Amino acid sequence: MRMKKLKIWFLTFFRDLFLYHNSSLEFRAKLFAAIIGANKHVDSCEKELLNQVAREIYPDDEARADVFVMTTIEYVTKIIQHNGLDLNELILAIDAELRDVKRFCEKVDIEKLRRFLVCSEDDEETQLIQQRILEFLENEVKNFSKL
Repeated sequence: MRMKKLKIWFLTFFRDLFLYHNSSLEFRAKLFAAIIGANKHVDSCEKELLNQVAREIYPDDEARADVFVMTTIEYVTKIIQHNGLDLNELILAIDAELRDVKRFCEKVDIEKLRRFLVCSEDDEETQLIQQRILEFLENEVKNFSKL
């Protein structure tokens, strides 16, 4: 088990070099980080859902799924700790990537993202922010996939 964690850490740290289509994984991680980061914490609900979604996105590649989870958590941690990234900056980066890389529109799975709302169901403000993020993404995908 220790060797597996070391391998995942290594792949996460050097994902630019060793992962095929790393930009796609990074983009997806940003999407999920935006929804989770709006909640301002990561508890067992988010972790379990993120692991489940990762296995759905990458069913035949456990290492890639693990790197996706770690990358997403890395972005969320930066948002929560105000460590060089805030939610608005992340959303602007997502928007720019959608505009520049049209194939990323296909990577936005609103239903998978929407599943994270259950983790904040007792916090109306967080749910409102998450809902606005989802609406924004839906609109941007519609706009950019037409181009």
